[in-house]
Amino acid sequence: MTLQPPQGSPRKRAILCLANWMGSGQPIQEFIEQGIHASTLSRADRQLAVMLVMTALRRQQYLDTLLARFAKTPLRKMKPLTLAALRVGIVQICFLQRIPDSAAVNETVKALKKCRQPAWLIRFVNGTLRAVSRAKDILPPPETAGPGGTPILEHPTWLTDRWSRNFGHARMTAICRGNCREPVLCLQANTSRTTSRELAAILEKEHINVRPGQYAPDSLLLPGHRGAIADLPGFEAGLFHIQDQAASLACLICTPLKPGGRYLDACAGLGGKTSILARRLPAHATLSAVEPDKRRTRLLAENIKRLRLADRVTLHRQTIEAFAATTPKIFDGILLDVPCSGTGVIRKHPDIRWNRQPGDIPDCQARQRALLQTAATLLAPGGFLVYATCSLEPEENWHIIKQFLADTPTFELQDCRGDLPADARQLVNEQGCFAPLPCADINGFFAAKLRRKREE
Repeated sequence: MTLQPPQGSPRKRAILCLANWMGSGQPIQEFIEQGIHASTLSRADRQLAVMLVMTALRRQQYLDTLLARFAKTPLRKMKPLTLAALRVGIVQICFLQRIPDSAAVNETVKALKKCRQPAWLIRFVNGTLRAVSRAKDILPPPETAGPGGTPILEHPTWLTDRWSRNFGHARMTAICRGNCREPVLCLQANTSRTTSRELAAILEKEHINVRPGQYAPDSLLLPGHRGAIADLPGFEAGLFHIQDQAASLACLICTPLKPGGRYLDACAGLGGKTSILARRLPAHATLSAVEPDKRRTRLLAENIKRLRLADRVTLHRQTIEAFAATTPKIFDGILLDVPCSGTGVIRKHPDIRWNRQPGDIPDCQARQRALLQTAATLLAPGGFLVYATCSLEPEENWHIIKQFLADTPTFELQDCRGDLPADARQLVNEQGCFAPLPCADINGFFAAKLRRKREE
């Protein structure tokens, strides 16, 4: 049963958001939208509530390590509301220096009282948080809080074991540590209306810290920015959209785009990559975007309208299978950014690490193979198909491509290095696929460029 958030403090909203999310397996963003962004909290309080939620997710293992030490009740016996309140309280004590410990404890306890919890439970939470606060100066940091002074990696063991096998222990540790940090906001300038240099000047005029992206042209990074995206100068005018450098670079692999050509974004989502493709279209070329989800299609339409690109895109709210069964068109180029485990974007979506289970990866793989096979039927001879994921898992990436090529001799793999800017070519692996691992400035990603051979 979903707990209804009472009106009031950001801590109440954060606690109830986390409690409702626990065990749901759903993206935390859905609960943030309903429980925080849709509330009557002030803008500053909404930002605080979101920060509490996201930090609690990024630091969940460390928080629970401290709770196991100070709480008299085992974590497995705690109800979601109690556990969420304790996590939110410790986040403030250990990670938000601007909040005094006394305020962190008192406001968290007050929030729990407003949720009509029994007096004994209020006393338990109050006592546990005060015990953590008193020991704050001698608490081990996350880097040494694990068994025998080992680091807390903030990821489930099945995932860290998998990454150790695939990337080595040192790289796995670096990925985990990076995923504990707040991501830097990345904008993609809408070059049909402005340039990245002009957009940077507009932002700097409002005293917003800006630096160019290292890898993707027209990308701007806003270190430390935490405000609402819609409040940034240039948003309403359609001068930019949010897009990580990795996804932007994947769109550059979609080349060549020729005058009069027909192109397809087969899994369009919210339309970030659709927008980049739309503004790159040459004269008389067309772009179709397929997205089955009603909410995503609505947001996609809103995004391309705000960017003044709606006249360049034809939207289709249906599955790619339904689209393939009814469209008479054969496309010169297709971008297929398939649904995946999302393990390359955990820094941005910290709930992914806790929502995913080992069995999800083969489930994703089966769906990805089916999508690739369907999209391939829509590609003209000589055309390109870019298969992409935001996953780090080889089963969703190279294994898919290798099997497809073995089963489909009419396709061949092309090295995408030549399609990328010089600084981004280092992110291409030995197979010629674009495969950055997540780091401070770029998400984990994978893209392979396939070409359908011309008929003899």
